[in-house]
Amino acid sequence: MKHQNNKNTFVANFFFKFFPLLFITSILLNSCNNRGKLPENANKENTNLGKNSRVTLSKESARLINLETAPVKIEKITGELTIPATVEPNQDLEAEVGSLIQGRVQKLFVKIGDFVKSGQVLMTLEGLDIGTIKADYLKAKASLDFTKSAYERQKKLYDNQIGSQKTLLETQSEYQKALAEFNAEDKKIHSIGLTDKDVLNEQNNLDHSSGTLQIKSPISGFIVERNIVLGQLIDANTNAFKIVNTNSVWIDGQAYEKDLNKISKKTSAIFTTSVYPTEKFHGNIIYIGQAIDEKSRTLLIRGEFTNIQNKLKPQMFGDLKIPIGDNSFSLTVPEESVVKEDGTNYVFVQINDTTFEQRNVLIGTNFKDKIEIKEGLKEGDIIVSKGVFYLKSELKKEDLEGD
Repeated sequence: MKHQNNKNTFVANFFFKFFPLLFITSILLNSCNNRGKLPENANKENTNLGKNSRVTLSKESARLINLETAPVKIEKITGELTIPATVEPNQDLEAEVGSLIQGRVQKLFVKIGDFVKSGQVLMTLEGLDIGTIKADYLKAKASLDFTKSAYERQKKLYDNQIGSQKTLLETQSEYQKALAEFNAEDKKIHSIGLTDKDVLNEQNNLDHSSGTLQIKSPISGFIVERNIVLGQLIDANTNAFKIVNTNSVWIDGQAYEKDLNKISKKTSAIFTTSVYPTEKFHGNIIYIGQAIDEKSRTLLIRGEFTNIQNKLKPQMFGDLKIPIGDNSFSLTVPEESVVKEDGTNYVFVQINDTTFEQRNVLIGTNFKDKIEIKEGLKEGDIIVSKGVFYLKSELKKEDLEGD
């Protein structure tokens, strides 16, 4: 029993004396074994470009696929901007026709689709107010003629020292009063579409047409609306006809805000449509909108075009092509270097002789065999210009293997 106790005491003393020494030795040995080693991921570059954003090729592989590279350059943009567009009537060549005075439609002379000339009679109205206006004009005209004659006679007598100054002043006052009344009536008949000649010619008319009014077209063009029928009572709020002259039309397109710096208000433009696939219509940009649409982020671009043979019809769709680049410079790359896939555009940037990195880009205008780069690259970057399809295939293969 005593021997057993001595043995236990010896083991305990050995443990407390030598365990700290063994622990320190273990730490020192482990430190020596790891000296000069880096963390597992220390040599990996943090590119934040995704697992398979780089492709590595041997020099032999690059030679076999005829891989070529090109530098990203800043060049003058000399292409054209193409935007969807719609044909609209030229509002400067539109007219809505009605009457400023109440009357009933007595006669109609045109229908929708008819071509009318400026001054052509569209309809005839009849009404009591029309007769009253004409009568007031004729009375004012008669009064003016009488007072003018009396004034001129008194002035001649006064100049010959026969008439009195008082009588001259009285006739002058009556003449000026009659002139003012006549001017008011004259403006009234002109406001409803009559001329002095129209009214005066009706004085001796025996068919009692003094209560009628002819409504004439103010412009030449086509009748596109007729909103009245025979016998209808109309007033100043009635739009009886709409006339459109299509010798000139507007082409309205929508341009994205990123392209606004390329468009000049006084530049030329070309309109094409699938209705006439072999024809080009030429015009000029006349208006650039002042507000960007919040949803589409586009701005109105309006061109004015001569409508040869009236081929262009309102609401016809097509493309508005605007030359750009008079003073515009931007980064460019060969068009074939850009991969367009699922709404994303990217290129392959050369990192070294054998490594190529996929990089997303924001593209702009196409011109000749090049394409504008708005974001994603900088001047001097080296990109793959030929062999892009092979690199794309390799990238897809790595994605499948990774999955």
